[in-house]
Amino acid sequence: MDLTAFAEAVGTEGPVTAVGGRTQWDVGGAVAPGTREVRAPEGILEYEPGEMTVRCGAATTVREVDEVVGAHGQLVALPDEAGATVGGVLAVGRSGVRRLGYGPARDVLLEARYVSAEGTLVKAGGPTVKNVSGFDLCRLLVGSLGTIGLLGEVRLRCRPRPARSQWFAGEVDPFALHRELYRPTSILWDGSTTWVLLEGHPVDVDDQARLARLAPVDGPPAVPAEGRRSLRPSELRALTGAFVAEIGVGIVHLPHPVDPPAPAAPDLHRRIKAAFDPTGRLNPGRQA
Repeated sequence: MDLTAFAEAVGTEGPVTAVGGRTQWDVGGAVAPGTREVRAPEGILEYEPGEMTVRCGAATTVREVDEVVGAHGQLVALPDEAGATVGGVLAVGRSGVRRLGYGPARDVLLEARYVSAEGTLVKAGGPTVKNVSGFDLCRLLVGSLGTIGLLGEVRLRCRPRPARSQWFAGEVDPFALHRELYRPTSILWDGSTTWVLLEGHPVDVDDQARLARLAPVDGPPAVPAEGRRSLRPSELRALTGAFVAEIGVGIVHLPHPVDPPAPAAPDLHRRIKAAFDPTGRLNPGRQA
C-alpha cells in the first residue's frame, strides 16, 4: 500500500484507527466499538547511511528497521518489543529505558507524512533538523496516540551503534552513579538493586563498571507495565514499595494503576484534539 491508498482507506467519514503490532494497544484506553481499522504502508523506502537517516512506512516493525541500519553500524533509538511497529511506538511516545542516554522518542522523528481527520495527506518536519521551519508538528504527533493524525510514513534519525553494550548490576547508590559515570545509557533502581547499561568502547565499558563496583548481568529487570508516573528526577530517592525507577529521567514503573494526570494536561490535549479533529473520528475513545 502506498500513501495515497492509505489516505483513501482512512477516508473522510466515520471513526477510524490505524493498527500496528498491538504491543501497546491498551495505552490511552480502548478505542470506541465500531471503529474501522486500517493499516499504514510498510517497508524500508530509503536509507542514507552517510546522512544517518532512514525512511519507512509506519507499519514497518522497529526490529526490521534496526536490522537494516544495523548492517551499517547504526541503530534507531526506539523500543524494539517483538512485533512493535515504528508508527505505533511513535504514536504511544514512550521512549524505553534507554532514554537517559539516547533522549526521548520524539527526537528520533525527523519527518512524517500523516493523514488528517479530513483524509488529507500532510507533511511535517524535514529530512534534516536544519531545514525545518514553522510549528514542529512531528513532536506533537509523537505521543498523540493517533488522535490528531494517522502516521503513514516517517523519516527517522539514526545514531552509531556502540561497539559494546552491557548491563551491570549491584547494590550501590544509583544517584551517586548518575553523577560519577560518564554518559550511562540507562540507570534503573528498585529501591535496593541498581542496574546500569554501559555502552561504548569495550575498554571504557569495563573501566566504568569497575569504577561503579558493578557485575555484568544478562539484562535489565522486568519493568512493571501496569502503572507509570513521571516525577522530578530529584524526587525518586523518596520512593517506597514496589517500583522500577529510571534515574536521571524521572519515569517510575509501578505494578499497579496510577491516578490520572492533573486537570491542566487533559484540558490542553482536548483543545489540541478539537483543533486537528473537530468531529472526533480519529481513534475515538483514546486519551493521549
